[in-house]
Parts: sequence; C-alpha cells; structure tokens
Amino acid sequence: MRLPHFLRLVTGQLPEDNPFGIVAEFDNPGALLHAAEAVRKAGYRAFDVHSPFPIHGMDEAMGVRRTILPFLVLGGGLTGCVGALAMQIWMMAYDYPLVISGKPLMSIPAYIPVTFELTILLSGFAAVGSMLFLNFLPMLYHPLFKHEPFRKATDNAFFLSIEARDKQFDVEGTRSLLESIGGRNITLLEP
Repeated sequence: MRLPHFLRLVTGQLPEDNPFGIVAEFDNPGALLHAAEAVRKAGYRAFDVHSPFPIHGMDEAMGVRRTILPFLVLGGGLTGCVGALAMQIWMMAYDYPLVISGKPLMSIPAYIPVTFELTILLSGFAAVGSMLFLNFLPMLYHPLFKHEPFRKATDNAFFLSIEARDKQFDVEGTRSLLESIGGRNITLLEP
C-alpha cells in the first residue's frame, strides 16, 4: 500500500531516485515576499517559505487559504458544553434524583461551572490536536533538514522551497525561475 505524500514525508519513506524538490536562499524578507508572489504567479502550488520571523503579507503572496482550525475548536467547545450539560442533567434529574435544599432536580445555574470547565478543556484539546494534525506534526524527517545552509532559517536567512510533486515542477525550469527572481545557493533536495 502506498502512503499519502505527507505520511511518506513524515516517516522518511520517500523514494530515493526522485528529488524531493529545490530550495533557494534570498537576501531579505522583501525579496522572499516578491519571490513567493512570482512563484505563485508562475503556477506553483506545492511550495513553502522559511523565515526566522513572520513576514506581513506572506499569506496573500503565497495564496494561503484560511484554516479550518477555528471551526474544529468550536466543535470541541460545543461538544464539551453539550456533553457537560447532558451528563449533569442525566445524573441529577434521572439517574439519581436527590432534592437538595428544595432546589429543582434540573437546576441549570448549578451546572454552569462544570459546563464552562468542560467547554474550555475540550476546546483546548481540539486546538492542540487539530494544530498538530493540520501541520503534520511531529515531523520526524524532512529533506530540508539535510541542507546545511537551511540551519540559518531560524536565525538570519530566508528560503523558498518548491516540492517536486508540484505539477509545474521541472528541475531546469524551476531553477531558472528561482535564478530570475533573485534566488541564490539554489540546491536540488534529495529525499
């Protein structure tokens, strides 16, 4: 059975005979932003930028769509809210009804603290779990980790990488595009 691309990437099971992609270094954040716009306009979709800090406008330059993470967190929160209310109503009104101080069996104000806490708890679990899943984390292996200059990406360097799985990818054509937009140290990435 052939694993999906991201699972093969995470586990390091990429084929050895094909390149993973190509990476280029850029001088500054502005050059990287313009390079991302040019790569997207050239029709590439499987590319990423690597910078030591966020660059304003990069999402628009790359054509990144909004994430579904807020909806997943909302789903976790609603599940916690409904689950807590249902659990307390079931326990206090049907499973073991007990009249306390003349209060009604189903007293919603008394259920608010537990409902609030379970809503927050499941929202937090949904946020962390969804973030890890959507970002393919933990990523134990990536071909960029073997590229020695890439170690500067967390300090003072700016990189753009294009994956070979992109329909537009052609080693020479992609290399010439990256050279034309100011890329330097252009390197073919092996899996």
